[in-house]
Amino acid sequence: MSHPVLAGIDGSERSLAAADWAAREALLRGVPLRLVHAAPRLPGDVVPDAAAETLHQVGERLLERAIGELAACHPDLQVRGEQVAGPPAPALLTATPSAGVLVVGARGSGGFDGLAVGSVAFRTAAAAACPVVLVPERSSAGFADATRAARAVGEVVVGFDARRPVGEVVDFAFAAAEARRVPLRAVQAWALPAEAVSPQTLFVTEEDRATWEDQEVLRLSDALRTWREKYPDVTTRTDVVLLHPALALLNASREADLLVVGRRTDSRAAEGRLGPVTRAVLHHARRPVAVVPHAG
Repeated sequence: MSHPVLAGIDGSERSLAAADWAAREALLRGVPLRLVHAAPRLPGDVVPDAAAETLHQVGERLLERAIGELAACHPDLQVRGEQVAGPPAPALLTATPSAGVLVVGARGSGGFDGLAVGSVAFRTAAAAACPVVLVPERSSAGFADATRAARAVGEVVVGFDARRPVGEVVDFAFAAAEARRVPLRAVQAWALPAEAVSPQTLFVTEEDRATWEDQEVLRLSDALRTWREKYPDVTTRTDVVLLHPALALLNASREADLLVVGRRTDSRAAEGRLGPVTRAVLHHARRPVAVVPHAG
């Protein structure tokens, strides 16, 4: 965890909540925090120098205010800010190869009431070179209130498939739980096997269901053994749930510190791609969600 934590801010309350989350993450990792503000280009072929300078000054004041408030709440934090020209999503994506994690608000200053995830959050989650954490809007105001709330003991929840475990995602989740000194909950959603459906069977007996569920529990436990040995200080809990994967994760993460899901990288998709489960989770989660890219 030697790379800095990167956070995008636009002055909105949502982005400031993300910056505070990023500050605490940087302290946990023992790395600096880097704040980035993307100054959008003004419309028109010719932009007056005075207008461009005013926009630049607004961005500088925004960064100074955020750095000052974060430094006051987190005296041990190393934080710096920079302003870049251009749209936010490309600016943040350009910076992600040198970051350990990117933190953004689930929504920024744009969008509309009822929108759960904004375009910048979606684009970065789908295409960033590093894990991306989407932080929902906080209900309280001010960095100090959010910091006090963050001290509550929770857990890290990770979506897990024992048949196809993804090392990058599981490692990120275990490391996050270890750094926070909280338990890890591995959630595996399962469906009734094909033999449960036949013209002769109109219902599934409790005995058959229990047998299949026991098999899933054993498969999950066996698949987690490698990471339990790698992270012996992390208390691991398992949930095997007969539900759609997205619903199982959302139910398990209602009080979680962090929900961790994966995103398969695809070199053929220039803008990246989010799978249906990850997309559904991002739309409905009310807790911070980490989207971890992986090759397999």
